[in-house]
Amino acid sequence: MVLFTQILLYLAISLEFKGIFVPNVTPFNNHGEIDSQALSDLIEFWLDAGVSGLVVNASTGEAPMLSREERKLLIKLVLDKVEGRATIIAGTGAIGTREVIELTRDARDLGAEVALVAAPFFFKPSEDELFQHFASLAASVDMPFILYNVPKFTGYSVAPSVVERIASECSNLVGIKDSSGNPGNMAEIIRLVGDKINVLSGAADMTLPTLAMGGKGAILAVANVIPDICVNLYKAAVKGDLKEAGQCQLTLSYVNKVLVREHSQIAAVKEALNFMGQPAGIPRRPLRPLPQAEGREVHNALEAIQLLQYRKT
Repeated sequence: MVLFTQILLYLAISLEFKGIFVPNVTPFNNHGEIDSQALSDLIEFWLDAGVSGLVVNASTGEAPMLSREERKLLIKLVLDKVEGRATIIAGTGAIGTREVIELTRDARDLGAEVALVAAPFFFKPSEDELFQHFASLAASVDMPFILYNVPKFTGYSVAPSVVERIASECSNLVGIKDSSGNPGNMAEIIRLVGDKINVLSGAADMTLPTLAMGGKGAILAVANVIPDICVNLYKAAVKGDLKEAGQCQLTLSYVNKVLVREHSQIAAVKEALNFMGQPAGIPRRPLRPLPQAEGREVHNALEAIQLLQYRKT
């Protein structure tokens, strides 16, 4: 078992994570329980669009409001449904180092290929505390992981110099998802570690700029709703078709403006999916579905990009 895990670790570290990854929503029914059939249907919708992988238990999946057992259940449900058709990344972020180690071990034992680990939130750590946090994870769990820099939820941004230190001293760091939305921050990360780890954008507006600077792809909340457009952007950029990639980026940024910046992100993404006939369910409380007027704005945005013509019947 140890040898098998070591082999998986080596393969994951040597693998380039390229393309578009969906930080998938967690569909809840009206009782606030996980709807496994709805999740199964959604997975087919995303895979049909050609995404490179799914990120279960990420922020868009409402991970902070999931119990440890629910996180384990979701990983198993996704793995069983995908059956090797895409890369499965598991979010294992938490406030404390001990909790992160436990969640990452769960993800490894269940068969997830990589962990996505958000920087600690609530209490702001020093740069050395941040390094020690990730170094402890690397030493404790033989599983490759992606560092998740998400200032929107943590209240601070992980400095590129800290990312460089972690990349230099932790061999199982295989990537970073940077959701800062800061072009300068992304450029410095790619300059420092772009040849060592996979740099992925977590900000929709930075998708094309990240690819142009040498990044490998993106993990995007809006990929839940427009996975095909996100994939087309990536493919066009790789081919050097900047006109097509630019058009896709315009659509991507518009949808992101409506769903992520102007409204409650979780509720708006689920609202959009539900409008399209995809069973996203409702957010888990205390989050609530969008008010009717805001739901209409989401509906209008989907109509503006003619997305509702593809509505599932």
